[in-house]
Amino acid sequence: MSRGRMALGAALATLVGCATIPPPDYSGYRAHVPRSILVLPPQNETTDVTAPYDYLATVTRPLAEAGYYVFPVAVIDAFLKENGLPTAGEMHAVPLGRIREVIGADAVLYVTIEDWGQKYRVISSDTVVKARASLIDVGTGETLWTGIAFAQQSSAAGQSDPLAMLIAALITQVVSSATDPAHGLASTANGVMVFDRNRGFLLGPRHPGFAQDVRGR
Repeated sequence: MSRGRMALGAALATLVGCATIPPPDYSGYRAHVPRSILVLPPQNETTDVTAPYDYLATVTRPLAEAGYYVFPVAVIDAFLKENGLPTAGEMHAVPLGRIREVIGADAVLYVTIEDWGQKYRVISSDTVVKARASLIDVGTGETLWTGIAFAQQSSAAGQSDPLAMLIAALITQVVSSATDPAHGLASTANGVMVFDRNRGFLLGPRHPGFAQDVRGR
């Protein structure tokens, strides 16, 4: 797995990366670049019941900054629940034709959370966010893009003294009891997922650099 290092504070470091998969073929994506994206609440393969909506709150901004209209995630979630779809699994099973007819989205982003939250070790703790995502064209059913949102932060990053590592881990645990570090880390993971120049999203029609993005041409 390839990872790029990012500083997230004076005492903590973040390691961000993506799965080592072949470079994507953007030709299909280029042929059907969506103007609007519907992000459905993620399916959750972790034990953290707060993960799906914490993740969902962080995904709209990078997509909008990349040049796409993103349907308000809270509004869509409430609308689907009010119409008899209380779970993410049921929402993901809605036919694309129905989504196009009722909501009018050009594409749907389906997300599954695979890892989320803190993992405590003897003298350190790690916070991990990992989700896989697929962007599907509503009109054709074609998969336009697939990728991974991944970020990891360790309390022991940059430390070699066991005592310093232990103190850093304790501080992280105390801070985490009041705040959820995975929420901020999800923002980092989604930013990397969307804007990675080799594997990320194409710039959307609302972005000023749309015409200069030559991937898939």
